[in-house]
Amino acid sequence: MLRWLKIRALLREPLLHFLLIGLALFLLYGRVSPGDSDSRRIVVSQSQVDDMVRQYQASFNRPPTPVEIRGLIETYVRDEIVYREGLSMGLDEDDAVIKRRIRQKYDLIAEEEERSEPTEADLLAYLKANPGKFLRPAVVSFDQVFFDPATIGPQAVGAAKAALAKGADPAKFGQPSMLPRHVANSSIDLVARDFGDNFARQIAAAPVGQWIGPVTSGFGVHLMRVSTRAAPAVPPLDQVRAAVAREWESDQRTRSSEADYRRARADYEVIIKARSP
Repeated sequence: MLRWLKIRALLREPLLHFLLIGLALFLLYGRVSPGDSDSRRIVVSQSQVDDMVRQYQASFNRPPTPVEIRGLIETYVRDEIVYREGLSMGLDEDDAVIKRRIRQKYDLIAEEEERSEPTEADLLAYLKANPGKFLRPAVVSFDQVFFDPATIGPQAVGAAKAALAKGADPAKFGQPSMLPRHVANSSIDLVARDFGDNFARQIAAAPVGQWIGPVTSGFGVHLMRVSTRAAPAVPPLDQVRAAVAREWESDQRTRSSEADYRRARADYEVIIKARSP
């Protein structure tokens, strides 16, 4: 009877009630919380196996055998175990390479978050707002007569220029070379590539229909006459659609990434403990 009274008194103790409630909560947490069990569980789904098979086939131009599939799965499991064990040891902390890879993945996700296909209006607006990115250089057509200064003196060149100015046939003057006597519809940058920068500058400024020179290039000296020249211009969208679409998409990715960063940045308090430079 005395023992029963002691038990009844013990059951009325608030401390016992508190301990029992704590034990119940602990047991409940153990049932509903993933705890460490999930970190020790590796699930290989059919979709993951399918991805492994596709990657193998893309690399070797044939499907893997059943033995090779088991090997692919085992490799995946091994990689996952090693990765988790490394995380448990804190090997991901303060690792510059891992941080860089995580940043790259985050940036990629942020860039793709709001990606959409540009409309015709989007491309036209982008071309109008960024004409310098698509500006085509001046296009020129010209004739040139080449002279080797080692064998032809300035007086002969001057006499040829005077004759050409009076309408003489250009084919009767100059010396043979690998350079074309007539260049049609060439951009100024291509002229610079073939004849040199000084020659291209002279072509860009020369009056149309007049023989000028002599103009020096890396090959020798030239007399030249511009027949037509079109000023630098922004081409219509139809001619540069692919380039405009690439630039628009690149710009959208950059904007999306920056917007995502600004949203995330607002949630952080940044404390810089360093002396001002």
